[in-house]
Amino acid sequence: MTLDALRKQIDRIDEKLLRLLNQRASAALQIGRIKKQHSLPVFDGKRERAVLGRLVRGNGGPLPPASVKAIFSEILRRNRGLQGR
Repeated sequence: MTLDALRKQIDRIDEKLLRLLNQRASAALQIGRIKKQHSLPVFDGKRERAVLGRLVRGNGGPLPPASVKAIFSEILRRNRGLQGR
């Protein structure tokens, strides 16, 4: 495969990732509204540890576990910020 073809493949993947991240953010906003209605805290450490653990265990590579954890920790942090609005 050529460099140009690989870059186009990455561009398509990035577009899909962006679409999925926005879908996740929309779900997080809905969760935030439910938490607010029930006076629940935005941060749920037990849930976040479970999510990160599941993702790290399910990772087939080539990303190392630490990278998966770092990427998804940031996604969770940003989504938590949306819930706190």
